[in-house]
Amino acid sequence: MGETEDERTAQASQLFENFVQASTCKGTLQAFSILCRQLELDPLDYSNFYSSLKTAITSWKVKALWTKLDKRAEHKVYNQGKACQGTRCLIIGGGPCGLRTAIELALLGCKVVVIEKRDTFSRNNVLHLWPYTIHDLRGLGAKKFYGKFCAGSIDHISIRQLQLMLLKVCLILGVEIHVNIEFIKLVEPPEEQHEDSPGWRAEIRPSSHQVSEFDFDVVIGADGRRNTLDGFSRKEFRGKLAIAITANFVNRNTTAEAKVEEISGVAFIFNQKFFLELREETGIDLENIVYYKDHTHYFVMTAKKQSLLDKGVIINDYIETERLLSNDNVNQEALLSYAREAADFGTNYQLPSLDYAINHYGQPDVAMFDFTCMYASENAALIREKHGHQLLVALVGDSLLEPFWPMGTGCARGFLAAFDTAWMVRGWAQGRSPLEILAERESIYRLLPQTTTENISKNFEQYTIDPATRYPNLNSSCVRPHQVRHLFIDGQQDTCHLERGGPTRRSVNLTRRDSEVRPGRLLTWCQKQTEGYRGVDVTDLTSSWRNGLALCALIHRQRPELIDYDSLNEEDVAGNNQLAFDVAEREFGIQPVTLGKEMARQPEPDKLLMVLYLSKFYEAFRNSSRNNNGQALYRLSSPSFRAIHSLVRLPEGELRENKVRSMATQLLAKFEENSSTAKLRTKTSGYVALTSGVERTDGQMDGLTAIISPCLPAGQEFGLTDGMSYLTSPRPLLLSNPACLPPQCIERKNLPPGLGGSDICHFCSKRVYVMERLSAEGYFFHRECFRCDVCSCTLRLGGHTFHSQQGKFYCKMHYAQSQTSTQLGRFRRRMAACVLPQQLFRCVCESLTAVGSHLRSRSDDYMFSYELLSLGLPLLCMMHELLGHIYHESQLAQQQPFSHQLTQTGP
Repeated sequence: MGETEDERTAQASQLFENFVQASTCKGTLQAFSILCRQLELDPLDYSNFYSSLKTAITSWKVKALWTKLDKRAEHKVYNQGKACQGTRCLIIGGGPCGLRTAIELALLGCKVVVIEKRDTFSRNNVLHLWPYTIHDLRGLGAKKFYGKFCAGSIDHISIRQLQLMLLKVCLILGVEIHVNIEFIKLVEPPEEQHEDSPGWRAEIRPSSHQVSEFDFDVVIGADGRRNTLDGFSRKEFRGKLAIAITANFVNRNTTAEAKVEEISGVAFIFNQKFFLELREETGIDLENIVYYKDHTHYFVMTAKKQSLLDKGVIINDYIETERLLSNDNVNQEALLSYAREAADFGTNYQLPSLDYAINHYGQPDVAMFDFTCMYASENAALIREKHGHQLLVALVGDSLLEPFWPMGTGCARGFLAAFDTAWMVRGWAQGRSPLEILAERESIYRLLPQTTTENISKNFEQYTIDPATRYPNLNSSCVRPHQVRHLFIDGQQDTCHLERGGPTRRSVNLTRRDSEVRPGRLLTWCQKQTEGYRGVDVTDLTSSWRNGLALCALIHRQRPELIDYDSLNEEDVAGNNQLAFDVAEREFGIQPVTLGKEMARQPEPDKLLMVLYLSKFYEAFRNSSRNNNGQALYRLSSPSFRAIHSLVRLPEGELRENKVRSMATQLLAKFEENSSTAKLRTKTSGYVALTSGVERTDGQMDGLTAIISPCLPAGQEFGLTDGMSYLTSPRPLLLSNPACLPPQCIERKNLPPGLGGSDICHFCSKRVYVMERLSAEGYFFHRECFRCDVCSCTLRLGGHTFHSQQGKFYCKMHYAQSQTSTQLGRFRRRMAACVLPQQLFRCVCESLTAVGSHLRSRSDDYMFSYELLSLGLPLLCMMHELLGHIYHESQLAQQQPFSHQLTQTGP
């Protein structure tokens, strides 16, 4: 019987070793299935599977793995696997970030199901790992699954190897993995609810798969930039064109290949000789090159456009990046030769052969792309409610924030987002308020794009899913619950107004095509709008706009009465530009990005600034009827009307929210952290705004007309018809007469002419432009003006305190002092009001002032004294008790010999 038990143990150990050594996705799943069948384990029993597997396999080889996983599971946040017990989670995508999220949710006690479209892990590219990522993966037993993991100074791993490693950990922890399953969309609960009625489900392909019958409480999108979940609009970040080329060559693991040194990163500015020799010998002009040796020989390089044109890789030169790098404009054979030559020279011709590895499309694994074009989701999570069932929806990985290649941020920020999402699910399972959960998640998400290896906590041992253990400067309440109400989608959000009359926001699912203004599309539109104007020849988005005539022509095309184009002087560059800036700001609410004088001083305007500015014209005018049939329809686009429109709920289709998110606006969005109340303030400054909420119903529309009609000149009417709000008079509606409205409906801020509320610095009261402004507590200001009111030290967002009554910002140290002085002032006023002798009152005030000053100046001494007493008094008490015990014992010791002597001398 003993031999049978030993054989069974040996067989279990061998089966587990086969599972550990599996090198493909299919092989891993097959080995796991055999392991479970032989050991009679049920992988669907997710809550007990890990403990059962650990009991069944007890060989010395796996004890180190069990120790690491047990150490991770013992973190308090998991509550021994019961923190989220009963919560059902669906993860879409089996990439590294999706699998890492699944591991955390499994440790929390969730029922986790992962669906993956493919059944192979074929991504050869190599990921750079941050130190904390290496520490995290080692804590999951990475060395057990991949012995070469980060050996020595290596700080990278191939994506396929990382996926395999995380897949095995997921299976060990009881996560269900289903491959060849494609997510289509979410299926809402039925309207008629019974005890056995389904909740939120997923429509998948094939539809007959068992996953389609599962009900979920949480759905997490981890399927990359193609994100298939609705409700997440995206913004684009784009810099100056930088063309990256990635190439993977077959690694045969020969001795000669092993001797070739890696290139961790060589840039032109640090090794000009290398790149000059490369250009002279091969004609290849690079800005940098990286070589990592892993499952493949992985090269990534940044090539200069002119070099690619000279070598015939790019056929034609186009301004638009999409056309420039489209498949039709790239010679694939020349690209293969280009990458091979660069790799050969970079390794000093030491690699014996450079045969391309094959990607999952069956093609040589080489790619060329613009790595400065990145997308980020505007929100990290949302909650849907339908017929009594709530569903938490979140994004992780590239679906949430695409990586910036030169910094190697993909895996690191992806794992941080996975931890943050698991923390949100934990709060969700514990019954926290939905709006509080969303507000906290969005607050943490604001930190993610700014995260680097330098500004995260260095104590990796303390890392958990709790954000406070990872982000030193965490402010988890910078987004307030009322600012995320649009992310709680219950079918009734159209009738719910945000606080203080903020605009109602709708959850919009935009495709990549609809969520951006491409430079090429913008240029074509501008050319059509300015065609035929004197002195205007728009050929680009920079120099063609310097003299200001093109901007004036753009406005004149839509509103001829605003600018007398024939009177413009082509030589007056500053005047033309300033005129266009002022008119656009006054009439259309388009804020200028610079001054006319600055435009005149520069030889060529900055491209990003011009794209930012022109895209706002595109958004404002692209639906104008002048773009369609040439007849003017004067839309109510002034700030005052937008304030009214934010309070009047229009039917679906009326004044739709513009789906265009301009490229440059999205690039600069990270500088603007506007609360919903701040947005309302900036849009209505200098104009009259209705601050009482007005719902558009048949009975109330007459009331609104009655309020507005007295403000209109005779013969004008206010109407909302045919999905568009307009005046019958060819003049825009500007409610500039405060006498026309009831006093309680008026909100006016006195500002210099031509300046909007969002253009005034809260500190210096000077103009502040979009590119240089920050926002906090609903105020805008220059970066250099953001200082403490007491010590004038520079403040940082999240590290400040705000006195709402005084409207002043403080550093945290002086905020407490300001509170003390405020309370002292109140006490003085109260004492002055009392009927006391003047001398006594003065004496008391002076004494209090002296005491306060003394306490502040000697705060360190008193703090030290307090700490000394807090430690010393308990010690003295303990010593007193100890001495008492010693004294008592000595008295007993003296009495015992005496009593013994009496006993001996007794009768």
